[in-house]
Amino acid sequence: MKLVILDHNGVINQSSDTFIKTPDEWEPIPGSIEAIARLTQSGYRIVTATNQSGIGRGLLDMVTFNAINDKMYKVVAQAGGHIDSIFFCPHTSADKCRCRKPKTGMFEEIMQRYGTDLKNTPTIGDAMRDLVAAEAVGALPILVLTGKGKVTQEQGALPPRTQVYDDLAAAVNAIVGYA
Repeated sequence: MKLVILDHNGVINQSSDTFIKTPDEWEPIPGSIEAIARLTQSGYRIVTATNQSGIGRGLLDMVTFNAINDKMYKVVAQAGGHIDSIFFCPHTSADKCRCRKPKTGMFEEIMQRYGTDLKNTPTIGDAMRDLVAAEAVGALPILVLTGKGKVTQEQGALPPRTQVYDDLAAAVNAIVGYA
């Protein structure tokens, strides 16, 4: 099975220091929706793995989170793409859960649900926690320079196999072999 794991904020959609709390605040990064469509059309299954501490902080509830995701699903479908599943951690860092990246709980759930290991599975994020979690399960960490990506790159100490691309569209071009 060809699988790609994406983070949400800073990879698919614009990130915000004050969190994405409503569907109106959700805005795709230019080229990201078309990139997801390209993955879909190239036979990849796409899942997201996203920390959503805004839920744990009380900034949005599950109804609102689902409405945000519905907007994303519709925009992706209109472009000819499909997101298979959304895995998310609603906890804050104070909760010390096992699902919040950089821990690997969401990735373990993905492996169980899809009956596969994640060895060399492209895993695209904009923060060190995305890359560390990917590396810990043997996935291929990919950093995009959107969202927090430039700051993450500047901080250095990226996992050794990390690939770096300007944005999701450039990463997808490399994955599917387009120039």
